[in-house]
Amino acid sequence: MPLGTLDLAFYQNYWWCIVSLLGALLVFMLFVQGGQSLLYSLGKTDAQLAALLRSLGKKWELTFTTLVTFGGAFFASFPLFYSTSFGGAYWVWMLILLSFVVQAVSYEYISRKHNLLGRSAYRGFLFANGLLAPVLLGAAVSTLFHGAEFTVGRGNLAGLMPVVSVWQNSWHGLEAVANLWNVALGLAVFFLSRCLACLHFINNIGDTEIRRKSRNHLLYNTVGFLLCFLPWLVCLLLKTGLTADADGVLAEESFKYFHNFLAAPAAAAFLLLGVVLVLAGILTTLFRPAFRRGIWPAGVGTVLVVLALLLVAGLNETAFYPSLSDAQSSLTIRNSSSSEVTLKAMSVVSLFIPFVLAYICWAWRALGKEDAAPEKSK
Repeated sequence: MPLGTLDLAFYQNYWWCIVSLLGALLVFMLFVQGGQSLLYSLGKTDAQLAALLRSLGKKWELTFTTLVTFGGAFFASFPLFYSTSFGGAYWVWMLILLSFVVQAVSYEYISRKHNLLGRSAYRGFLFANGLLAPVLLGAAVSTLFHGAEFTVGRGNLAGLMPVVSVWQNSWHGLEAVANLWNVALGLAVFFLSRCLACLHFINNIGDTEIRRKSRNHLLYNTVGFLLCFLPWLVCLLLKTGLTADADGVLAEESFKYFHNFLAAPAAAAFLLLGVVLVLAGILTTLFRPAFRRGIWPAGVGTVLVVLALLLVAGLNETAFYPSLSDAQSSLTIRNSSSSEVTLKAMSVVSLFIPFVLAYICWAWRALGKEDAAPEKSK
C-alpha cells in the first residue's frame, strides 16, 4: 500500500509499535547491567574479573546505543510524552543518564594502569550502574500503567512563555519509587537483568568456576524475578485504565489491560510465548549442566514479553501515560504524537531498521568470537 494512502492513525500505531520494539530490545540488553551487579559475586580473582569485564566490555555500547535510539524515537514520534516525562520527571532520567555516563567512563579506565581512582572505584561505579539503571528504568516503565502527577494545558502554546506540561510535585519523578507497583517492576527488571547476565556468562565464558557460580545465582535471581513480576502482572490485568472516545475524552474502564490483550491476540500470544521461552531458557540451563545456550530463548522471550506489555500500554485508544492529577491530561498516542508529515517522513527512514538490526547481529557475533579467542588460547 503506498504511503500516501495511509492516514495519521496508521502512522501513530506504527510508531508506537516501533518504540515498543526498541524498548523491548533495551530491556534485553540490560543483561550488561545485570552482569555488572554480579562483578563482586563472580569475580573473586583478577583472572575471573578480567574475564567478566571482557565479556561485558564489548557489549555495553550496544545497550547505550539502544537506549539513545529508544529515547530519540520516542522524542520524534511522541514529543508531548518526551517533554512531559523528561521535562517533569527529570531527576529520574538524570540519574539514569548519569549512571550510563559513569559506566562509559569506567569501561574506558578500569583496565588502565595507574588510573586516577583505581580499579576498585571503577568497579564500584559499574556496580552502581548495574543496580540503578534496571531499577529506575523499570519503575519509569511502570508509570506508563500506574501514572504520574502532571497536567497538560495545550492552550498555553498561545502564551509568551509556552509551558505545555506542568509537574504537580517537587519530587520530579522520584515519587515513582513510592509506588509499590513501580518498585515491583523495577526490581523485576533488575532480577531479570541478572538472570540474563548469568545465562550470558555461561554461554560466553569458559571458566568452570564462573559457570558454576552463575548457575547458582541464576536460581536465586529467577525466584526474585518471579516474586516481583507475577504479582505486578496480575495487578496489571485487574487494573482500571483510561480509554479515549472518538472525541478524545478519557474515561475509566475496568480491566482495561486485560481487555487490550483480548482485543490484540498477537500481543497476548507474544506474552504467553515470551514467558514460556524465558522459563525454558532458565530451567533448561539449571537442570542440564551441559546446556549453555539459554541466553537465546530467554533473550527472545524477554523481548516478546516486554513488547507485548508496551503494545497494550498504548494501543486500543489507551492512555499510555495516565495523569494522576487530571485524567483529561493523560497522554494517548493520538494526542501526543508528531504531525502526519513528520511521522510519514520518519516511516521512510524506519525502513532501514532491518539493516541496523542485521549490523547489530553481525557485530554481536564478531565480538563474541573475539571474546572467545583468549579462552581458546589457554
